[in-house]
Amino acid sequence: MDAVLKREAFRQAVVNTLERRLFYIPSFKIYGGVAGLYDYGPPGCAVKANVLAFWRQHFVREENMLEVDCPCVTPETVLKASGHVDKFTDLMVKDEKTGNCFRADHLVKDFCKEKLEKDPKLSAEKVAELKHVLAVLDDLSVDELGAKIKGYGITAPDTKNTLSDPYPFNLMFQTSIGPSGLSPGFMRPETAQGIFVNFKDLYYYNGNKLPFAAAQIGQAFRNEISPRQGLLRVREFTLAEIEHFVDPEDKSHPKFSEVSKLDILMFPREDQVSGKQAKRIPIGEAVSKGTVNNETLGYFIGRVYLFLTQLGIDKDRLRFRQHLAKEMAHYAADCWDAEIECSHGWIECVGIADRSAYDLRAHTEKSGTALVAHEKYAEPIEVEKLVITPVKKELGLAFKGNQKMVVEALEAMEEKEAMEMKAALESKGEAEFNVCTLEKVVTIKKNMLSISKEMKKEHQRVFTPSVIEPSFGIGRIIYCLYEHSFYTRASKDGDEQLNVFRFPSLVAPIKCTVFPLVQNQQFEEVAKKIAKALTAVGISYKIDITGTSIGKRYARTDELGVPLAVTVDSATSVTVRERDSKQQIRVNVDDVAALVKDVTDGVSTWADVLWKYPTHSS
Repeated sequence: MDAVLKREAFRQAVVNTLERRLFYIPSFKIYGGVAGLYDYGPPGCAVKANVLAFWRQHFVREENMLEVDCPCVTPETVLKASGHVDKFTDLMVKDEKTGNCFRADHLVKDFCKEKLEKDPKLSAEKVAELKHVLAVLDDLSVDELGAKIKGYGITAPDTKNTLSDPYPFNLMFQTSIGPSGLSPGFMRPETAQGIFVNFKDLYYYNGNKLPFAAAQIGQAFRNEISPRQGLLRVREFTLAEIEHFVDPEDKSHPKFSEVSKLDILMFPREDQVSGKQAKRIPIGEAVSKGTVNNETLGYFIGRVYLFLTQLGIDKDRLRFRQHLAKEMAHYAADCWDAEIECSHGWIECVGIADRSAYDLRAHTEKSGTALVAHEKYAEPIEVEKLVITPVKKELGLAFKGNQKMVVEALEAMEEKEAMEMKAALESKGEAEFNVCTLEKVVTIKKNMLSISKEMKKEHQRVFTPSVIEPSFGIGRIIYCLYEHSFYTRASKDGDEQLNVFRFPSLVAPIKCTVFPLVQNQQFEEVAKKIAKALTAVGISYKIDITGTSIGKRYARTDELGVPLAVTVDSATSVTVRERDSKQQIRVNVDDVAALVKDVTDGVSTWADVLWKYPTHSS
């Protein structure tokens, strides 16, 4: 119980500081705000820009990825093909009297956590049961979730009224494209589909070579049932996604050895179901034993681990959890979530999935455009090939204006489906056939096509690539970084606790502050000279010429996570203070900009400059 109160007090201190210093605030606050929508203020914008700049450096540049930028508004037909129109849902329950809506799994999760944390009389058997429910929550079906709500007597949180049975609610925001209202669309729930539909052009741009990766940073929209937990569950958010296209027959990675020795906290599905704890496993071992499906997936797990820890995420509060069997999409080969522990528990911040060839196949079928790759053989080989020959005259008589779409759908059939149709045509003379582009089932008669197998010489292999997808929730990563970076320390007099964000220089919103010690013309001119030099080397800074005490000005900058503070106390030299150690050195005015740049760029450490410059004690 004490731990719960301590955690809640810590969270409140962090959130209060973030909102007071304008890292983020509720959107439309003067109108009462809207749940799940937030505005980033100046320091929040700077942190976000720095995180995204590092993401581009760490992934896009280092891996030579192709970056794209696609529209947020997406036609319905694209999201119908991807499965989002039918399946992008969460399970919802309603207060039967007020009509208020809640996410069913969140109510069960909150009930179990509250019981475990606040009910000291629970039997060992009940504790084990509740822990098991939390472990397999994402694996529960609609009926199982409904049974838990009824069995535990869970009611509406605010009114205590009874709840409806759970039912699916589609999370996409619907819109229409154009003034007629005849072209339905949605605000995209992820950025990935824009990459998939552009695969053919990206593959050509890459010289028709695999593997390659495309990346995109952009806004995504989800109409969350009951948004809460600040930046962790919102209705509009920034995603950074990578789609790494690879030959399904070769998922090795040439740079895997660079990450194979990383010792990472991993939580395989069998350990979750059996109630065990996450354990440290070298990523090379996890791949060789088959815990992680393949090298490319393992490589990205390692790269994600390095990205998050270099941002400032505590490696002991970062784990990679494997999806449970029912939680994972039927087409996926393997999925892992990078989860970061904060005051709200373990939060999924990055999903890393081997989605096999599902997306490209779905868009090939729906659009009629072949999203495939080619591998040329050194020598032609003889293979048995499926030959589908539509009789266009008969199909034209039967389907008239829809003939083209029926022909394309027939030619796009996979071998299994084609051979089943051949058997049906031979035994019954006709077969039912679903034409995706028409969104209806048609009847194909025996005289409308021939299906056979023939030996043919092939000069190349044509295949649909698999895709490995790391998907980053930038807002969630940033919030967890805020918590991992926050601490308090006593003021110099010991009469109050001061807030500090220990951001690495990489993500700090402002790299340096400049203070004239007292308000006089000479010191202010020196401060302006230093500011100009910092601008010239690309360092963000803030000048504080208020008349408040130097201690209060230091406290203000520590609360923004600024790594270095320059105090102008003479015309020729200044002091430079480091945030966490509070140590100070004396530096010539002309050397300040170069020193600050070296330290904030990571070229030198604070320990390096302590050797080089005389220390100063205030």
